[in-house]
Amino acid sequence: MTGKISRRRLMLTAAAAAVTAACSPSPTAPIGAGGIGAEPGKPGAEGVTAAPRLPYDVSQLLKPARKYLGATFDGVPKTLDPVDAWAELVGKEPNLLVYYLGWGDEFQTDQTAAVWKRGLIPYIAWEPFRISLADIAAGQDDEYVRRTALAIRDLNVPVAISFAHEMNGHWYPWGTKQSTAQDFVKAWRHLHDVFQDNGVSNVIWVWSPNVINPVPNVRLQPYYPGDGYVDWLGVVGYYAKTGPHTFGTLFGPTLKEIRAFTSRPVLLAETASEPTPRKSADIADLFAGVFADQDIVGFVWFDLRKESDWRVDSSPESLAAFRHAVADPRIGFDVEHPDEHP
Repeated sequence: MTGKISRRRLMLTAAAAAVTAACSPSPTAPIGAGGIGAEPGKPGAEGVTAAPRLPYDVSQLLKPARKYLGATFDGVPKTLDPVDAWAELVGKEPNLLVYYLGWGDEFQTDQTAAVWKRGLIPYIAWEPFRISLADIAAGQDDEYVRRTALAIRDLNVPVAISFAHEMNGHWYPWGTKQSTAQDFVKAWRHLHDVFQDNGVSNVIWVWSPNVINPVPNVRLQPYYPGDGYVDWLGVVGYYAKTGPHTFGTLFGPTLKEIRAFTSRPVLLAETASEPTPRKSADIADLFAGVFADQDIVGFVWFDLRKESDWRVDSSPESLAAFRHAVADPRIGFDVEHPDEHP
């Protein structure tokens, strides 16, 4: 564990090469040489060696000067039309796109490449519906994992991956009713290590628990794989009709608990507000909370009508509130040049 942590920052320089290489008109070699925490130049399982480092400060990708404006929509990434429509609707381009990959489904290289070319960091929520965490940890599907790792490695652009999100809840099959914290950590580390052993160095690993409010008796630290395995803390939390409805009460207890064992940057990986008379106030509160915390790198708005209408334009008032808040220059930037300032 200690070795992985001490070598971890070396991987981030390799990930930086992915950003620059992806913008180059000429073909480039794969980034990889061992994945997160790997030593550049060390051969991976496929005999891959490190690509040359390029002059780019990747710290501004993992923790940029401005905040990420992320979103998810129906139909992506097969079509990116919703991205264009939303950018027109809210008045600003998103720069991070979340979409879902079911366990056993093949990674769609062309679609993910199109997301990056469109100007967004691809963020994949990998959902193990078809297999237990214990079986993943035991290597039962390693051929599938390896195939996915190689496809992502060879794509050669930054890809964020959240595996088995909301693992501290009971509503998914990989959650607390069917799996233990130990199962989750073993599966996460195994998945990560297969990627590393196959030369993957362009993944941002996102550990994504639900806020603790609905599950106050489930401690988060036993689910944490360790700083050597995680880049972002992808906290999930929604402003609902009932329950906590301020930034401090919704996210505060979870952030306080997490900060007892890690200082990794936080991305609010799923958030939105249910349509209530206070939705406009919720939106303003979300932006204010994100701006006030330097450790929060941004948020992802769940812009879907699923069980409720979470979309920013569920009412004219909520859309106006979002347009006003997102106009702030502190949020949103060109991911190809995150070091540029307004």
